[in-house]
Order: sequence, then C-alpha cells, then structure tokens
Amino acid sequence: MESWPSPTVPELQGRGPALRLYDSADRQVRPVTVGQTASMYVCGITPYDATHLGHAATYLAFDLVHRLWLDAGHRVHYVQNITDVDDPLFERAQRDGLDWRELGNRETNLFREDMAALRVLPPHEYIAATEAIAEVIELVEKMLASGAAYVVDDPDHPDVYFRAEATAQFGYESGYDRETMRRLFAERGGDPDRAGKSDELDALLWRAQRPDEPSWPSPFGPGRPGWHVECAAIALSRIGTGLDIQGGGSDLIFPHHEFSAAHAESVTGERRFARHYVHAGMIGWDGHKMSKSRGNLVLVSRLRADGTDPAAIRLGLLAGHYRQDRSWTDAVLDEAHHRLHRWRSATALPAAPDAADVVARVRRYLADDLDTPKALAAIDGWATDALTYGGHDALAGQTVATVIDALLGVKL
Repeated sequence: MESWPSPTVPELQGRGPALRLYDSADRQVRPVTVGQTASMYVCGITPYDATHLGHAATYLAFDLVHRLWLDAGHRVHYVQNITDVDDPLFERAQRDGLDWRELGNRETNLFREDMAALRVLPPHEYIAATEAIAEVIELVEKMLASGAAYVVDDPDHPDVYFRAEATAQFGYESGYDRETMRRLFAERGGDPDRAGKSDELDALLWRAQRPDEPSWPSPFGPGRPGWHVECAAIALSRIGTGLDIQGGGSDLIFPHHEFSAAHAESVTGERRFARHYVHAGMIGWDGHKMSKSRGNLVLVSRLRADGTDPAAIRLGLLAGHYRQDRSWTDAVLDEAHHRLHRWRSATALPAAPDAADVVARVRRYLADDLDTPKALAAIDGWATDALTYGGHDALAGQTVATVIDALLGVKL
C-alpha cells in the first residue's frame, strides 16, 4: 500500500536533546533510549469513514516524535497499518450498498489526502491487513504450536483464540484489573460471552469463514485475521523484536495494544514487545469523545473543503498536550488562526529579536514529553517581542520559521 508524499523537513543547526515520553506501562515519563535507527509502530485507521480530528491528533503526536528523532540525528523506521478487513468496514459497506474493498480504498485515499494536507510525515511502510495475511497465518501457527492459542470446539465456526494467560505478564501495559478489562473488552470489539472459549478474555486470532465475508485459506481452515494479531504480525515482520515505540490513541491501550503485545511476546519470549508504550488523548466535541459510532465528528476533509488552513488545524490540535483529553471548539480554531497570522507576520519582519533562545526552548519543551503548549507559548513570546519592539537580527525570522517547520510541522 502506498503512503502519501512526504513534506521536506529542514535541518536545523546542531542536534536536539534526547526525547523523554510518558510510558503507559510504567506510568511515568522516562527517556526513550534508541539506537542509530529508531523504530515506531503506530496503529492506523479502519477505513470505513473519513478522518476526524481525533485521528488527526493521534497522528500529529507521533509526527512530532518522528521529527524530534530526526532532529536528534536518528534514522526512523516507522510502520503503520490499515485495518482494511474488519466488521465495521463490512457493516458500513453493506449499509451504503458498496463493495467493502471500494469503501476501504475510498476512505484510505481520503485519509492520505488529509495527512498530506496536515504535513504529517508518512510511515516508511504502510501495510494493509490484507497484504499481511501470510504473516498473520505464520504467527497464529506459532501460537497454536506453543499452546498459546487454541481452536474452539465449534464445528460450524472453528475460530482460533489466544489464551490471555499465555504470558505471565499479561495486563502490565494497561494495569487494569480484570473487571475493567472485561468491560472494555466487551465495549471495544471483544466477545467475552463467546461459547467454547477457555476464558472470557481470550482474544480472537482467526475468524473462521462466514457467509458473505471475505476469507483466505490457512492450515486451520479458511477465514480472516482478528484485529490484534494483525498489528503484532505486521510489526514483527517489518521491524522485528526490540520495537522502540508502540503508539496510538488511549482507547487502544486495552484490549488492542495489550493483546498485540502479548501475541508477540508469546512467540518471541520477550518480556516487553515495545520499550515504550505511548498513547494520545481523545478529542471531544459537544461534550463527548469524538467517535464514528457516536457520529459527533469534525472531519479534516470538511474543514479543508470549507477553506480552513490546514496549518491552523494543526496548530489548534497542538495547542493542547498530546496526552490530555480535550475538546475542539470554534474558539480553539479561531485562536489557531490568530496565532498563525501573528507568527507569519513576525517571521516576515526584515529584522527581529535573536532566535537562539527560542529555538533552544522549543527543542527542550518538545523533547520533554512533547510539551507543545510550552513550545507554542515560547514562540508566541518571541513573536510578541518582534511585533512590538522589532530587533536587529535580519536572519531571526527565517530561523524561527525553520524551527516551526522542522519540529512543529507548520509551514509559515
């Protein structure tokens, strides 16, 4: 699957500081220790509807990680998936009278357009679940052979399930108790009441063929992948062990990320699938989390069609901390437009205050768990000084514009 065109990232003088991020499993901010090449797997969309601002906020957070790694001198191996075979896609396609492939391709194309407009750096490998069937089958075979998986005793639907108890450390990523796990499992695509399972938390690995559903041949019968195993298989086959960051929205912590990590750990024997588990907060609208199921979506494509500058969308989302659940409002967008105008005016001045301090502060704030509110405030302060008092540095405006482009992804 093709990703989208990459914007040019200007190179800043010197190197940025090492990155520190909050780790969901450790429940604290700690250094992200990587080698010359940093690796990151971020869960992609299920393409049954257009990109909303909740999606955008998540991918902007990991775009900042990508940019900060580049600024620190690392190469980046970034992999993202597309869940292009799943129940929500089939249900929406049936509702709209479309072939599920047609719907998936249409919405994936729109997502790519939105990401390009927002100047999100594309993943180096953009993999659809339907492109990774062989890897999924291989991984499920290994889990069956080790006893980490089993086939339910159901001659009509011999589905394959993962044993939640297959790894001794299961539950370490979320830290949730069993009651919370069961509730979230039921709310987020799990099937705790499925007859024939060894444990109500056991997760689907391979769904045996059903009428009117796509299927692929496998040693354990025709069918299609479960959700969590798709990401484990893609990450292991494209990056391998020693993943630096597994990322996504906070609603993926359980069950999706907990299980995808456990799937991988059950075959590799590693204690942790990823060195860092990083999750972005939810974006709300009209008092609720923005979600397709609720229908309270603010779509990136609709904002763009209405003439909203994508740079303002980006700044509006970066105005809040990436881990914070926050609301999108007209006031947030108005403030972003105002900020963008002031920054453009300040950086266009023939001379402005020296930029060395603001560049160092922006780098330092972003490296400290992506503290965009402080980074934006630092640039606001410089812009206010420039517009109010002027300065004597003819290169300062261009320097600040370059750091805004390189690290925040906003082209002035």
